[in-house]
Amino acid sequence: MKKKELAKTLIALLPIVVLVGLLALNIGIFGSDAILGASQVSLLFAAGICVWLSIWLYKTPWKDFEDAIKANVGDVTTAIVILFLIGAISGTWMVSGVVPAFIYYGVKIISPKVFLLTAALLCAVVSVMTGSSWTTIATIGVALLGIGRAEGFSDGVIAGAIISGAYFGDKISPMSDTTVMASSLNRVHLFEHIRYMVFTTGPSMVVALTVFTVMGLSHAGADASDIQLYTNALSTHFHITPWLFVVPLLTGLMIWRRMPALMVLALSTLTAAIAALIFQPELVYQVGSGITEGSKARVLLGGTIETIYNTVTIDTGNAATDALLTSRGMLGMLNTVYLIICAMCFGACMQASGMIRQLSKLLEPLTRTRTGMVASTVTTGTVLNGLVSDQYLSIILTSNIFRNTYERKGYENKLLSRSVEDSATVTSPLFPWSSCGMTQATILSVPTLVYAPFCFFNIISPLMSILIAAIGWKIKRPVKADEDAPRS
Repeated sequence: MKKKELAKTLIALLPIVVLVGLLALNIGIFGSDAILGASQVSLLFAAGICVWLSIWLYKTPWKDFEDAIKANVGDVTTAIVILFLIGAISGTWMVSGVVPAFIYYGVKIISPKVFLLTAALLCAVVSVMTGSSWTTIATIGVALLGIGRAEGFSDGVIAGAIISGAYFGDKISPMSDTTVMASSLNRVHLFEHIRYMVFTTGPSMVVALTVFTVMGLSHAGADASDIQLYTNALSTHFHITPWLFVVPLLTGLMIWRRMPALMVLALSTLTAAIAALIFQPELVYQVGSGITEGSKARVLLGGTIETIYNTVTIDTGNAATDALLTSRGMLGMLNTVYLIICAMCFGACMQASGMIRQLSKLLEPLTRTRTGMVASTVTTGTVLNGLVSDQYLSIILTSNIFRNTYERKGYENKLLSRSVEDSATVTSPLFPWSSCGMTQATILSVPTLVYAPFCFFNIISPLMSILIAAIGWKIKRPVKADEDAPRS
């Protein structure tokens, strides 16, 4: 590399180094709460460094940065509305009893021989419904950990099954902020992104479930009677009925019909709100009574609206159940929106300055083939989880670094968004110093290095992404490729 090119590369790396340093400092000071504001400040500060260097050294006009920021933030306006609707669904699906019904019926099938399989599947279902791996692990995951211990399973194996299922659900749920972020950053329709991930996520989960099934069948244990306490708390405070599954079935039908994401989420919120009024009127009245007075109809309307926009906590007398039944609402998505806007500003500044283009040149020799390109993306997403200690930032940086490469070679953007999710989303809990790794280890009281070897889904996903790229399954040939670029 020539001296001039080396100097440009070192300058382009400086904002990244500053960002990584600030994020490490934030994690040390705030822990997993760094995402509540400190990470956003770090992004803006690193963006400022990028702008200063570019204006000082390369005389880049300020207007270029303004235009880039407007364009980048404009690109995610739909995603921001989707995030707010996701918050609305998290409230209505919870208060209506949809999520509690899934849990209630799901835990009843647990037995020692299929405990690990059931734990992974149950966490997957709950995570798909809630869109949050953290919430799933902190609630039903904690309950399953107690049951698994009583049945004689080791903490590492139990935690591995719980985390595998939770991150599978988080990865493919249309209500997951990481899924929305990965698709929106790479300009891919949300449900198209999810459908495309099935080709790598499905086989990864099948392999993981097979391993958990074999491990469970070879294990002898006692019946899990403790689960009865959990189901009793749900049935006491909710009217649990199979009719509640009409809401997810209608949502699934709308997704299958390929209706726009905004329309699906809005209609799903509406049907869940109606279900709440039909099946859980006392609960809705309880929520509304804290904010309004007057007729019963007025209180019910107030309770329904608060369920949509505000954080709602249901007091069942059971701490684990209370944690599960705390919904975020639209207000609960503000931190994620804040992060996305700041991240888009950072990405815009890096693009306008040409620094992203300069950094991507370092990886050019590794992206000459389709397999090498995907492998480089997956490796970068995984490594960045270890460097920046946050899956959101890893998704953002990996997308920014490789977007031009995928577009120049003519590959569909959904290949990039899938490769990013196959790495940045699922490997985040495998690093002890990352926000996800620290959080899950704290919640489950199981050290990261103890459960990490058993997070089969999280380990297999990046490898599966590379394997599918090598095979070329469902990957369209480039429509506008570099001359003489190999296909695999």
